[in-house]
Amino acid sequence: DMETASTDAAGRVDPDFVELHSGILGGKTLAPGLYKFGTDVGFAADCTLDGSSTDTWIFQIAGGMSIAADTKITLTGGALANNIVWAVADSCSFGAGSHFEGTVLGATSAEFVTGSSINGRVLTQTAVTLQSTTVTKP
Repeated sequence: DMETASTDAAGRVDPDFVELHSGILGGKTLAPGLYKFGTDVGFAADCTLDGSSTDTWIFQIAGGMSIAADTKITLTGGALANNIVWAVADSCSFGAGSHFEGTVLGATSAEFVTGSSINGRVLTQTAVTLQSTTVTKP
């Protein structure tokens, strides 16, 4: 269930990356691993997750997460949305026309604005708002 998944993802220890790029991940290519952030994480430009179909990414985010309008998370090298988890302690916002990959486990809310899309799942403890959003189950 969501609570078990969220506890597992947030409780992982020995991160591979801590406060990488101060949480400003737009324009970056991210390798598989466990990422830990004590603040917000933002994407003002496209971001690539590069790895094989067996690699995993877990993002522990103590703040919120936002992706700007028309910004995309792209998977390369065979990476799969099923192997990506975003454990977010605060709210998540997805701008108009943005595209996201992976499972979002949110402690509060997630808001998807018109024309946004996600290849993955969105599970929060309070509310998910979908405004003309495409959700694809990986």
